[in-house]
Amino acid sequence: MSVTSDFYLARAEECAREAEATALANVRDRCLRSRETWLAMANRLRKGERMRDEAAAEKALKVETH
Repeated sequence: MSVTSDFYLARAEECAREAEATALANVRDRCLRSRETWLAMANRLRKGERMRDEAAAEKALKVETH
């Protein structure tokens, strides 16, 4: 199973909703920290995908020019 950035973003949104719904400061803080972690993982995955796409495009360009 391949994880997508959409999965990470959905988890981040879920954490944000949980933070909004609670009256407990420590639970809210935990949810917000989790949200930031999920967002960081989504960004890291997107960056990796972008770098892979750029490398593939470069490789394709080299093949076309030779």
